[in-house]
Amino acid sequence: MPTHKERIERAIKLVELSSNQKVVDLGSGDGRVLIACAKKGAKAVGFEINPFLVWRANRNIKKEGLNNLAVAKWKNFWWQDLSDFDIIFVYGIGHIMKGLEKKLQKELKPGTKVVSLIFQFPNWQPKKEEKGIYIYWKE
Repeated sequence: MPTHKERIERAIKLVELSSNQKVVDLGSGDGRVLIACAKKGAKAVGFEINPFLVWRANRNIKKEGLNNLAVAKWKNFWWQDLSDFDIIFVYGIGHIMKGLEKKLQKELKPGTKVVSLIFQFPNWQPKKEEKGIYIYWKE
């Protein structure tokens, strides 16, 4: 289910996104998070398992003139190394959050921020929380 633009903007503000940060969206769909982050100057990569959505996201990115800052890739995020990113966006359904929490705990460098829209991680406590937007920091 696509995330509304206002919700994405609020999440970007809460996570204090700044230009030149490297962002990844896990399950990037039509690219709306990638586009919003790129418009703020971040380098944004999306991993999406649906090839049609990858095509659509890249078309949307190109329409916005942001190909130099954003790209969607046809990849399964479970198999990707996430250690190089500063901010992780995820709209993960409840049953994946425990496994994802373990993956992120192993891979992320200290100081990495994780933005979860709607669903919480089972063991991490959010540092910020507002109307179903949860911001976590990797200690």
